[in-house]
Amino acid sequence: MHQTEIMAEAVSSTQGRDTKDPKHKHQPPRGLRATLRALRHRNFQLFFSGQLISLIGTWMQNIAQDWLVYRLTGSSLLLGVVGFAGQIPVFLLAPVAGIVADRFNRHRTVIATQSTSMVLALLLAGLTLTHVVRVWEIMVLASLLGVATAFDIPARQTFLIDMVGREDLFNAIALNSAMFNSARIIGPAIAGVLVASIGEGWCFFSNGVSYIAVITGLLLMRLPKAAALEHTGSPIENMIEGFRFARHTTPVRALLMLIGLVSLAVTPYSVLMPIFAGRILHGDARQLGMLMGATGIGAVMGSLSLASRRGVQGLGRWVWGAAAGLGLSLILFSFSRHLWLSIAALVPVGFCLMIQMGSTNTLLQVMVPNRLRGRVMALYSMMFVGMAPIGALLAGVMAARIGAPHTVAIGGFACLIGAIIFARRLPSFRGEARDLIREQEMIAGDPTTSVPVSRA
Repeated sequence: MHQTEIMAEAVSSTQGRDTKDPKHKHQPPRGLRATLRALRHRNFQLFFSGQLISLIGTWMQNIAQDWLVYRLTGSSLLLGVVGFAGQIPVFLLAPVAGIVADRFNRHRTVIATQSTSMVLALLLAGLTLTHVVRVWEIMVLASLLGVATAFDIPARQTFLIDMVGREDLFNAIALNSAMFNSARIIGPAIAGVLVASIGEGWCFFSNGVSYIAVITGLLLMRLPKAAALEHTGSPIENMIEGFRFARHTTPVRALLMLIGLVSLAVTPYSVLMPIFAGRILHGDARQLGMLMGATGIGAVMGSLSLASRRGVQGLGRWVWGAAAGLGLSLILFSFSRHLWLSIAALVPVGFCLMIQMGSTNTLLQVMVPNRLRGRVMALYSMMFVGMAPIGALLAGVMAARIGAPHTVAIGGFACLIGAIIFARRLPSFRGEARDLIREQEMIAGDPTTSVPVSRA
């Protein structure tokens, strides 16, 4: 799930140094302190720790749910259908969710969405542990969870700036992504053991309990009085304004289109992962956890690479380069018939997906006016998360006809073509992107702290 540069003056002042000392005033933080600089904010510490526990539970549920559907049906098509049911609400409701994020208290919205997700996880746990769960019930609960997620993503993404301010926003987004993908490593590994030993229901129960951590962290936050959010115009007018900005702003439009293509063509590979683990690699839930964990390792590496950056210079090249690497890695994975080769191919998949997603998120946030932030981030979630169910459904249909390996390979080729098109168009809108970033820096009141972004 971004700022042009983290300046030494802001960081050094919070580290207890004497800001009157010219030797320290402009000295940037180094090493681990620079990478973790957003964690100096108490509210972000609470959010980070609680969300890490909750996301481990979420990944446990994702793995257990896919395996449960596969165990009950043995159908790649139904795997795609369940994936579609769980994510299509994000696509359909993203415009409304963006308006909610721009017009209502984001802190309370996130508490509400996390509480709803907890209840849904416990309901699924109850049905599974009592051995009465059916596939249609899994689809219904997945759809309701998708509704909660649709409102959670833009509210949570825009809430980051309330926790850390603009100066540490870039780093906070990267650390948030690192946290998400660390959970992707731990959660599937735990789920693989639990599913094989005591069943899927306890994974769902553990996820429900894990939400207590993030909700507690949110309630313990001490937030300054929030600035008045926009309430001018009707919701329909607000929605149209957000679409119009994205359509007529070339860099924003290009970034959203590429992330949408990646989501449609590439991310459904995870829906087909039980097929690879069980039918192609002749494994079980443990092997499924290992495959998903490999993707998570690569994604954490990508997140930390972003967190160590000090500005947006060159991120445009990172976007298309990562998309190209993602396509090539998935093509390699699709041809593998050995577990360890598949795991090795999935590490760069996770790395490139994280770089592409995080770089896009960063560039959008630094180019977009604050009053439109929720709506544009809702469009981002609509393209990245919302296009995935369509891709999952198509992947399920294609895998049933031509097999999972060929389906994944086709998605990899599509991603590679999209990266080439974006790379060729990048020079034509780089100047507009630079102007948008500088404009938002001046509105933030600190234009002197910017770094060169002419090659963003």
